[in-house]
Amino acid sequence: MRDAPFVVHEPSSLGKQSRETPLIVEIPHAGVFVAPQFMPDLVASARAIGRDADLHVDDLYEEACEEGASLLVSRTSRYVVDLNRAEHDIDSQSAVSGQLSSSPRGVIWRLTTEGDRALTAPLRQDVLELRLAGVYRPYHAALQTLIQRKVATFGHAVILAAHSMPSVARVMHGDAGQVRADVVPGSRGRTSAAAKYIDAVDAHARQRGWSVAHDEPYKGGFTTQHYGRPRDNVHVVQVELARRLYMNEATYRTTPGAFEDVRGWCRALVRKLGAIALE
Repeated sequence: MRDAPFVVHEPSSLGKQSRETPLIVEIPHAGVFVAPQFMPDLVASARAIGRDADLHVDDLYEEACEEGASLLVSRTSRYVVDLNRAEHDIDSQSAVSGQLSSSPRGVIWRLTTEGDRALTAPLRQDVLELRLAGVYRPYHAALQTLIQRKVATFGHAVILAAHSMPSVARVMHGDAGQVRADVVPGSRGRTSAAAKYIDAVDAHARQRGWSVAHDEPYKGGFTTQHYGRPRDNVHVVQVELARRLYMNEATYRTTPGAFEDVRGWCRALVRKLGAIALE
């Protein structure tokens, strides 16, 4: 299953004796894999693929199952399909069936965050369908299955949507040139989760001495907006970590010492949210 577009790990699948919790850690952007059938339409450089991935976030949270959480990790590059966008978020320059809009980075990215071209041409409908049917829909079906099982078991589900962000916004970002906070909890204006989960992320970061900015510049993408329905017992908080905390953003390498510290922080966050969800 080395080339599987995504993987799901459960507490029991890793041979641990952890008490399962209602928590799901969802990591949609850490992957860099581009399957051969998707390569001919792609002109984004290897550097862009790495730069626009949430590199190492899967490693930061790889111990989540040991704290009783379920873990969903995409291995596929967002240049194949962006799993944190709505399926129909496609403009006419990204795919022939797209709408007349100006979204260069919807479910299909046609521009990198530096403004460079990512596609050779708008995707044909059959090529677009291959990406959606092969990666996007199965991924979200897996996430929905996890949510349904957690709700059936515990009465509710909590999703930690785990991301990272450039420490300084790039050319195509709305806050270009701005230095970002260390941690950005995204909750769509505190609507996607109960306050106790949002506040727990905030407190956990501040206890570490990190700066926090809610919803700035990321309010939470498709997962947060679509699945975050506290009234239906599904809570979602997107957590963006500034990459300077754990890696060299020029070389893409993790920073010794700092990476281990942030990894410990992530595991403790998973433990904390899981414990709150079990109360």
